[in-house]
Order: sequence, then C-alpha cells, then structure tokens
Amino acid sequence: MNPPKDQNRPIVGMLWMLAAGLSFVGMNALVKVLGTSMNPIQAAFLRYVLGLVFLLPALRALLGTPLTRRNLTLFGVRGVVHAIAVMLWFFAMTRIPLAEVTAMNYMTPIYVTLGAALFLGERLAFRRIAAIGVAVVGVLIILRPGFREILPGHVAMLGTALALGASYLLAKVMVRDIRPSVVVAHLSIWVTIALIPFAVAVWQPPTIRDLGILFVIASFATAGHYFMTLALQAAPVAVTQPVTFLQLIWATLLGTLAFHERVDVWVIAGGTLILAAVSFITWREAMLNKGGTTRPTPLQGAESPASRRY
Repeated sequence: MNPPKDQNRPIVGMLWMLAAGLSFVGMNALVKVLGTSMNPIQAAFLRYVLGLVFLLPALRALLGTPLTRRNLTLFGVRGVVHAIAVMLWFFAMTRIPLAEVTAMNYMTPIYVTLGAALFLGERLAFRRIAAIGVAVVGVLIILRPGFREILPGHVAMLGTALALGASYLLAKVMVRDIRPSVVVAHLSIWVTIALIPFAVAVWQPPTIRDLGILFVIASFATAGHYFMTLALQAAPVAVTQPVTFLQLIWATLLGTLAFHERVDVWVIAGGTLILAAVSFITWREAMLNKGGTTRPTPLQGAESPASRRY
C-alpha cells in the first residue's frame, strides 16, 4: 500500500521540522534572557497566559466538545503534571547551558516508551530495551557523575523530561475519547490554572519589556508546534525525527555566541546517543507499522513527545 499523499513529501517534512527546531531554540534563548529579570515560575505562568490568545481559533471546538467528570479529572491531573514540567524547565533554562537543556530534553520519548510499557500494557521488545539503555548511557555522559558537579538545573531537567513523559501518556489516554486538537487546547488552559498559586507566591510586577519578551516566547512556541504539525503531516516521524538533532547544534552555537557558554563535547556526544536511541525506536515502530503490525506506540494518537509544549 502506498503512503497517503500528505505523508509522501520527506524533504518538505524535514524543512518544516527544521523550522520548528529553530523556533524552539529561539524560544529557549529568550527564556534564558528573561531568567535574569524574572522568577522562572512567574515567567512560566505569564508565558501561558499570553499564549491563551492563540486558542481563539479553537474556541468553537472547545465549547462544542462535551466533557465527562473523567475527562475533567484527566485534564486537571495532566495540567498539574505539565505545570510541574514547565516550572522545572524554566528553572533549568536559567541554571545550565542551552545545549545541556536541549540534550537532556531528548529523554522525554524514552520515558514515554517506558511508561507505555509499564502503565498502558504496550510490549517492550529487546530492541527497545537496548535503545533505552543507550539513552541512559547518553545521560550519564552528559552528567558525568563523579567527574563534574551535578547542578540543580540538571536535576530539574531530569524531572522535566519525566513529567513531560507522564503528560504525554495522559494525552494518549485522553485522545481515545476527545479530538487531539481539543486535548492540546485544554492543556494550555489547565496548565495556566495550575500555575496560578505558584505564580502568586513569587509575584513581582512585570515590566513592559518582560511582557514583550514573554509574548514573543509564546509566539515562538506556537509557531514551533504548528511547524511540527506540518512536518508530521508531510512525512513520517521516522523521517522527521532525526532532524531534531539540529536543535542541539543550534543551541550549542547560540549558547556560545550569545551567552558565552563553553562548548562541551561530552554534552554533544551524550545528546547524540540519546537522539540516536529515540530515532531507532521511532524507525523500528515505523517498520512494524509498515509491515502490518498494529501494535500501538506512544507516538500514535497524541502529541509527539518531541513537541514539548512549554
């Protein structure tokens, strides 16, 4: 069977994924700039508040989707979990280099794979276990415990990837009953609500400059997710996933040129191993699906773990 027409344009898909990566790196850099003048928790909250304007096109779908008590409970739980991930990520961005944040964030799909096996009953074959082992080695190369100081930002990024993995697993459950676009829209609403008490605890009046930067951050994030959606429509994940490696290159260059961060070859090596493991799992699932295997994968039916909704 030939692939669908909108899934047969690999070059177009790779270019859209490249644009998504550049958007996310730009967002990361602005978060780092903002970290010098605003508490990361308040910054996370305001980023989501300002980002709500981008939900206006989805308002009719939101209002027209009936929700059960179970749906509302899952939305609330996911909102809290994702809010924790966002706060940890904003904190990490102000504490460790851009390249390290980017490299460690590649672990999210690994956590999703493990969680799907543990909690959703998906089969964990030997190849996937081996790929997960390679990813863990990549993390150890980045952190190098015993050879370098492990900073709070590193711990925060480990927590970020873990919490994001849990968030995507919840999304995978929810899209069985609700359209993915509605699930994504509700995520922004519930994360904003969950962040309110944390933001109130550290609140300081923001400047016009801070609000302007936060709006650009929200714009970059929205553009990145839109470009990623176009990429996934144009080509299979197995084709577009390796392009995300370029985010590590851009982050390293930007960190060096704009923030005078040292280029750490160990971080690049570890990030490469992690992404190689993620790409292998993605490719393997694509091959199984192409061969007629219907076994589910964490990437099916929900947002891709690579699409980090910060």
